[in-house]
Amino acid sequence: MSKKYRFDRNSFSAYKAEEQKSDYQSWKGTSLEYRLKAANYLNSMAFDFDLDAPPRLDKTIFYASKQK
Repeated sequence: MSKKYRFDRNSFSAYKAEEQKSDYQSWKGTSLEYRLKAANYLNSMAFDFDLDAPPRLDKTIFYASKQK
């Protein structure tokens, strides 16, 4: 995924699940590793972070507790 693409945030369209055409066929033949790399690339473009230096999770604002 070394290619750099221009990410257009204005080209998104919201659809109902029934109306959305499926991208399943185009991704069906790709490996899980490739799909994860593509998702990581899209996240890096959407949230403006470098793929080689992703931001660290701020663990100070999250907590875990047991249910009683």
